[in-house]
Amino acid sequence: MALLGIDLGTSAVKVMVLDEQGRALSIGRGNYKVLAPQPGWSESDPAEWWSAVRVATREALAQAPQVNIEAIGLSGQMHGLVLTDAAGEPIRAALLWSDTRAQEALERYRRLSPVLLARLANPLVPGMAGPLLCWLAQHETASYQRAAWAIQPKDWLRFQLTGEAATDPSDASATLLYDLLADGWSNEVVAALGLNRRLLPPILPSGARAGKLTTHAAEALELPAGIPVATGAADTAAAALGTGLLAPGPVQLTLGTGAQLISLCSQPQADQSGRTHLYRAAAGANWYVMGAVQNAGLALNWMRQMFNATWDEIYASAAAVAPGADGLFFLPYLTQERPHHPLPASRGAFLGLRIDHQREHLLHAALEGVAFGIRVAFEALPTAATTTQLRLAGGGSEHPAWRQMLADILKQELLTIDTSAASARGAALLAGLASSVWPDATATAALAPRASLIATPNVERVNRYDAIYREYLAHANIEKQ
Repeated sequence: MALLGIDLGTSAVKVMVLDEQGRALSIGRGNYKVLAPQPGWSESDPAEWWSAVRVATREALAQAPQVNIEAIGLSGQMHGLVLTDAAGEPIRAALLWSDTRAQEALERYRRLSPVLLARLANPLVPGMAGPLLCWLAQHETASYQRAAWAIQPKDWLRFQLTGEAATDPSDASATLLYDLLADGWSNEVVAALGLNRRLLPPILPSGARAGKLTTHAAEALELPAGIPVATGAADTAAAALGTGLLAPGPVQLTLGTGAQLISLCSQPQADQSGRTHLYRAAAGANWYVMGAVQNAGLALNWMRQMFNATWDEIYASAAAVAPGADGLFFLPYLTQERPHHPLPASRGAFLGLRIDHQREHLLHAALEGVAFGIRVAFEALPTAATTTQLRLAGGGSEHPAWRQMLADILKQELLTIDTSAASARGAALLAGLASSVWPDATATAALAPRASLIATPNVERVNRYDAIYREYLAHANIEKQ
């Protein structure tokens, strides 16, 4: 018997087959496009998600042909919005977390009472479902009025699998429509914004059985109909579960299209400075504080495309060029940054370019710029001053030279978690909870992947990077906290 975890990322889906001893038997992958029909817009076609899920699931099952899938669990890119009709068919393209079109809609939030804003316990970000829904209500009224559901990306996928609409606390708490203190939808905020409360789905625990695989979906995925499907979790919350981060203490860095630095807490404590986020954890017993970086792998992928470089070339430049890239700085703010940055609307730039700079200098500077941007977010965490180790997860943290640069810039020992797809693994564990393989999330701790020390800060480079970082902060107009 085995479990299937599906992680619907920003530009690709990963599907993992996990056995009941916590061993990954196979991984499949399917890609899809991120669309930018206008500057600042970020969309995807859910039909492409579904096609990629079919490809990735069949690939994963082909690598583990002798197993019987017992249940399915889900994780997915956070925030964003999919408007659907009553049958779950998308009314328009999905709006993604990196979309900034709803910036003006944040003014409606700022007019809310301080009491209501405090209960949201999060900074205001345009790519979250609440502001995006406000924008649609104003600018695409016909689509908004046709909609039966306004759901998150992974919840749309579960709708395709089960025919049922639902969400979980980890995704709901990241919408700016959720009362973190009451632990449920904020009907007062929804009403004050003039939104339709009926668009928001029921909230079920991440590890609950949210439905069964329909005959139609079973045929598409070549799986038996009727197997249970877990509610699932937001990708960052699922990654924490998948790597065995189940209690407060460690800080985990996940690197992908964006970057997330998270620290679990046993009680919901909002950041009064408004620099970090607060969401529910997948395990159900905790919350987590998050410093989120929009421009991580997203900025590096832009560099890869612009310079026709391979990922190996980009990461190898970390070791090939000395710290500081010979006076060249890269500000990675290609999209609007999160509120840990005092000027989130800052733009990207190369600064200090000279005629003697080579291609590898630009690639190296891009890595440094992204790492400095991650450090700004890390230093916004309440536990940053006492942290000496970071747990690494995500596919964007595998190259040794890149890891060493991160260790030197962040001044942290780095521990790698022995899983190549933490969110998909967490999704599979949630499938196990939904099918009663384990009684609760704490029972999965014994299956946690091994953590190994893979990078230690080099004192000489740490001191050099501290000086370069101060220059970076000045260039980015950031006052050191």
